[in-house]
Amino acid sequence: MDDAAADRAVRAIIIRGEGKCFSAGIDFNSLAGQGLMEKTGAEFRHMLFKLQAVLNRLEAVEKPVIALLHAYCYGMGLELALAADFRIAAEGTLIALQEVELGLVPDVGGTSRLVRTVGIPMAKEIIMTARRLDARRAYEIGLVNEIVPEEQLMPTAVKWVEQLKGCAPLAVGLAKKIIDRGAHLDKLSLMELEAYAQSSLLTTADVREGITAKLQKRPPEFKGK
Repeated sequence: MDDAAADRAVRAIIIRGEGKCFSAGIDFNSLAGQGLMEKTGAEFRHMLFKLQAVLNRLEAVEKPVIALLHAYCYGMGLELALAADFRIAAEGTLIALQEVELGLVPDVGGTSRLVRTVGIPMAKEIIMTARRLDARRAYEIGLVNEIVPEEQLMPTAVKWVEQLKGCAPLAVGLAKKIIDRGAHLDKLSLMELEAYAQSSLLTTADVREGITAKLQKRPPEFKGK
């Protein structure tokens, strides 16, 4: 992930599950074998903070991140998908946060990111009832951006990347940062973020290329600098 984040040639990151599903969530049998229930509160929090940090790093990458969901996207799998910018779901995908069925709560950013994605009422419904959503319902509430047949997941992601490649990568990255960091700020603070971002972009080669390409009526060739 760090290499992809630093590579100017990488314009987007795609996350997908290679098996029969995107992710059925955390393997509790594996955790039980690691003595999870015997850990002290401090030990568990240390482990949890490390997991949270991984998804925070993914979310902070200043490149678009696309998650491709199929079959099941449960628990920590959904928390991973929520750290992405866009989610494309295969038809028939089921999505859920089931932690309360185990006496637990989503703890790797699932609560905070779900609230920011679908709003408080829907986040309460999904988390507090452990209700499974199908892809169609997830699309209706804004949890996924598009639904396609499973065999079209990667071709659809490629189309998204091609569209993103037509946009200046530095601008895309800063737009992502403004949205993620500023969505819950007051209006004037958010506008100040916009101003700082715009002033840092104004002198970049990509802006000169974008304006020149527009005047010459040709596709721009952005370099990310």
